[in-house]
Amino acid sequence: MTAPAPDTSTPPLSPAAAVAAARPGRVRPRRLRGTAALRRSVSEVRLHPADLVLPMFVKEGLEEPAPIASMPGVVQHTRDSLRRAAAEAAAAGISAVNLFGVPLTRDAVGSGATDPDGVLNRAIADVRAEVGDALVIQADLCLDEFTDHGHCGVLTADGRVDNDATLERYAEMALVQAEAGAHMVAPSGMMDGQVGVIRDVLDAAGRDDVAVLAYAAKFASVLYGPFRDAVESTLEGDRRTYQMDPANRREALREIALDIEEGADLVMVKPAGAFLDVLAEVAAVSTVPVAAYQVSGEYAMVEAAAAQGWLDRRRAITESVLGIRRAGADQVLTYWAVELAHWLREEWR
Repeated sequence: MTAPAPDTSTPPLSPAAAVAAARPGRVRPRRLRGTAALRRSVSEVRLHPADLVLPMFVKEGLEEPAPIASMPGVVQHTRDSLRRAAAEAAAAGISAVNLFGVPLTRDAVGSGATDPDGVLNRAIADVRAEVGDALVIQADLCLDEFTDHGHCGVLTADGRVDNDATLERYAEMALVQAEAGAHMVAPSGMMDGQVGVIRDVLDAAGRDDVAVLAYAAKFASVLYGPFRDAVESTLEGDRRTYQMDPANRREALREIALDIEEGADLVMVKPAGAFLDVLAEVAAVSTVPVAAYQVSGEYAMVEAAAAQGWLDRRRAITESVLGIRRAGADQVLTYWAVELAHWLREEWR
């Protein structure tokens, strides 16, 4: 018995494909890619210095800025160099700086975090005196840099982070940072209820002018490694009992909704690059502006590859930040903020 001949007929074209085949010159997306001017004219997302926030570290007792080995080009600042760097950031046109303090001494409850003369609170006052309202001064509101155990909160006798005892410390921190001159406090510890407690204590003190940037979806990521060098972390163990599991997307949306309900003025996804799917979903539902933190590990990977000649450094930096903006971030915290702002201005010229 002879097998039927295979069907070699061409399936009918869809109406759209038929039109394209009949009029091939009409369907040419490449026409809008032919020159730099054409590409610029149809760009769906544009980078601007005002999209950018510069994280900065200041260490108590330094006489000269100290390079951070795992973050080439980033330093621990002295009080004086911090002021100069803040002035440079303002001149570059970025929107904000986010300040972290590195104290000389630490204890179990992070006393230095609420000392008006502590390194972070002095830094807030210094930057405010230097730039006034030309930059938004954001202050990290967390205990991890100030505790001898390196966790983001107060510990119980058996070594667990005590959520509610930590909230009391966060409330104290918020008031001290507001008094020092912070425009915005940024609770990053991922304690349940932190935004509500901070908002309530600020409002009760008549500081309803101070905004809250909530680290709402902060994942327990390996990409924080170089940051822990920058703040000379004393962490014992890990933070998986309070930072989010990197596998969870729906949980991030829940955290976002809770923080907005508690009064967050902005919400953050951290890290940025490995969580663009989460960022896009957050941006689609958030009723407040969305920030994303391009963290130290993301920075270090690009710098390391560029140093080996494996990447075009400028293009890699620009593309990485563009991707974060494209996913929906209104504000990008990046260690390249000032450098990228200068490049953007060069392109405009």
